Amino acid sequence: MLFRKNQPRSCLYCARGTKLEDGGVLCAKKGLRQGDDPCRGFRYDPLKRIPPKPKALDFDKYQEEDFSL
Repeated sequence: MLFRKNQPRSCLYCARGTKLEDGGVLCAKKGLRQGDDPCRGFRYDPLKRIPPKPKALDFDKYQEEDFSL
């Protein structure tokens, strides 16, 4: 869920943070932080959250007749 009320307070999803290449986050308020550090000044930005990839569908359990009209 992208818009849950109880989001984890991670600097990776904060509106004030900018993700760096080495896995750290540059925060406008606290400076250089780790990605999983919690912060009291956390503001959730749903556009920074990457949803998990959907599972690949398994079509082996179907026969050819299932796809014909």
